[in-house]
Amino acid sequence: MNRDKTNLVNILEGRAKSEGFVAFGIAPGHLAPRAGERLRQWLQEGCHGEMLWMESRADERANPEILWPDVKSVIMLGMSYAPPQDPMVLADQGDRARISVYAQGRDYHDVVKGALKRLAGWLAHEADAGVKVFVDTAPVMEKALAQTAGLGWQGKHSNVVSREHGSWLFLGAIYTTAELEPAIAAEDSCGSCSACLDICPTNAFPAPYRLDARRCISYLTIEHKGPIDPELRPLMGDHIYGCDDCLAVCPWNKFAEAAAAHKAFLPRAELVAPQIADLLTLDDAAFRKLFSGSPIKRIGRDRFVRNVLIAAGNGGNAGVIAQVETLLHDPAPVVRGAAIWALSRLSPEKLDRRRRELLADEQDPSVRAEWDIAAGDSEMTAR
Repeated sequence: MNRDKTNLVNILEGRAKSEGFVAFGIAPGHLAPRAGERLRQWLQEGCHGEMLWMESRADERANPEILWPDVKSVIMLGMSYAPPQDPMVLADQGDRARISVYAQGRDYHDVVKGALKRLAGWLAHEADAGVKVFVDTAPVMEKALAQTAGLGWQGKHSNVVSREHGSWLFLGAIYTTAELEPAIAAEDSCGSCSACLDICPTNAFPAPYRLDARRCISYLTIEHKGPIDPELRPLMGDHIYGCDDCLAVCPWNKFAEAAAAHKAFLPRAELVAPQIADLLTLDDAAFRKLFSGSPIKRIGRDRFVRNVLIAAGNGGNAGVIAQVETLLHDPAPVVRGAAIWALSRLSPEKLDRRRRELLADEQDPSVRAEWDIAAGDSEMTAR
């Protein structure tokens, strides 16, 4: 690599830091074949659940050169969202719910993509190179590329772990036609630690480095659209959007400093352990207002209230029973179904009365199934 290219990379890294990126590295425009092999095995096992887009564009995801044949280098960047306090201190408060740290501030897609576009625009001008930017919405294996670029390694929880920033990095990628010297790949430093695997409430890791999304609380509360498996609901606790448990217990977090986090990701006070009772009253307009500029807005009010109802059922707070009963009449079947389950946990007596009142007029098969499940659970409890 000549001096001009070296200077170009140095200047680019400096500009990346000024944009709020704390991690920078360069990977070649291709991935080792084993990355694609692991992806295809994961897909064949059905571990991606309803995320069908991962299956439909697996080849492009497995190798940058298939997505864009002209790519020569991939610039990987990371922004910190290290939280000001340990997310685990907010667990199991009964009347409150937990929202994943990454969703307590502004939508990272907007923040990271804006910074990437500015960097890519500068690179295109200075190097007369083609560029494309990606943030979590294209068939790009950001984690594998981040490890190849030296940002960190994929930990046993399958997310990137950094020596400097722990498990709290948002990733972004710039594909470019410029030929840049690749960094030295990061080495796995998890050792014998299994803290992230042991803490998982739903046992979503069949083995180290392997995640079964179908059991992951983040997948269930964000990607999964219908009723959640009744066997998993009690294990979800107070999580209503995402889950930080496996990230929060990572020992490498002790090196992460909240001061390094981008200011856009500072938590909004109303999203840190919000009251379950308040969230149960949200209609569509109130939901959109509360989560304006937040990634939570993407899942819509109905799916979100479904999640809150599960947390209500797990919290055991009798003070929300009236609100749960109101949601038995909600227009959305997924909300009515979750309300049935929550009421079965909070007040089996009221559930039986409500079942007699509402079941005959219920037309949705999924909601009728919830009434049947709840009735069966009540009979088992009575025995």
